[in-house]
Amino acid sequence: MKRFHVHLHVDDLAKSIAFYSNLFASPPARVEADYAKWMLDDPRVNFAISTVGHGKGIDHLGIQADDDAELAELKARGQAADRTLLDEGETVCCYARSEKHWVTDPQGIAWEHFQTLDGAVPVYGQSKSTAKAESACCAPGAARGIPVNVSVRGTGACC
Repeated sequence: MKRFHVHLHVDDLAKSIAFYSNLFASPPARVEADYAKWMLDDPRVNFAISTVGHGKGIDHLGIQADDDAELAELKARGQAADRTLLDEGETVCCYARSEKHWVTDPQGIAWEHFQTLDGAVPVYGQSKSTAKAESACCAPGAARGIPVNVSVRGTGACC
């Protein structure tokens, strides 16, 4: 079963870990010096925060696949969306090995489709080639989605 993915950039990792741990009533499944991740089951969300990147707010959204068939289905959907699809193949990002591809929506928000492979890694990100490093999710200066800053209004309105 697929899992929704949200990755946020934060300024203060410790404060953010405390906040989201209370919000989710759960500690992170993984914590590193610059990164934390919650694997929530209700709702099924892979929620990650990091201090790596530019600014603060939403870095990208995505869908995590459990197997090759789900990832292939997501790739077909991305191709059907009539947008350029960046296929990274096997890569390392967010302290994990994964198979992934990216598509950017019409507003410029990056969507990541990925399957986590066996074996955690001790680095935030690396790429198999210099060319891929230019656009890899974890590469410095990566051209990804436009960070989305969502303001919170105290008006009581839902939207």
